[in-house]
Amino acid sequence: MNISNNKKRKKSQEQIEKIFLQLIQKKNIDEISVSTICDKANLNRSTFYSNYIDIYDLAEKIKQQMEIEFAQFQLSNNAKQDENGYLSMFRYIKDNQIFFKTYFKLEEISKSLPTQYRVELAEKYYDNKFIDYHIEFFRAGLNAIIKKWLNNGCKETPEEINEIITSEYKNKS
Repeated sequence: MNISNNKKRKKSQEQIEKIFLQLIQKKNIDEISVSTICDKANLNRSTFYSNYIDIYDLAEKIKQQMEIEFAQFQLSNNAKQDENGYLSMFRYIKDNQIFFKTYFKLEEISKSLPTQYRVELAEKYYDNKFIDYHIEFFRAGLNAIIKKWLNNGCKETPEEINEIITSEYKNKS
């Protein structure tokens, strides 16, 4: 195993991903070319293609890394969930706006944020009927609210966004 080549490969991947993340803030994915990334990263196209199939493969791999990072956050906060439910998630999103704007910018590949759904609330308020449909409806709504909040610069507090979500469950008994 050639450790020096592994370090060089990792450094190239990090540079490519860094440039892509900078570009995706200003452009749509279909406006970003391999040539532009390689020019800005001072790398050959062959280096790009030895790591990724194309721009969409690069975006998918970055999206997967982001999902892992967000899942780690959720796991670390799972035990801390209280009646506020999603409040810690909204605080995390507000503190990491660029991360989440980027994630949703890759929406062509990723349709929704992988959030944990509180099944016990659906079972309680919806008589445990059609839970799988309710979960899909809720996730779509939650993602729409998060995207709108991010696009508005997170002007509302995480507590206000949490209230919007939890109010959907009020008066359902």
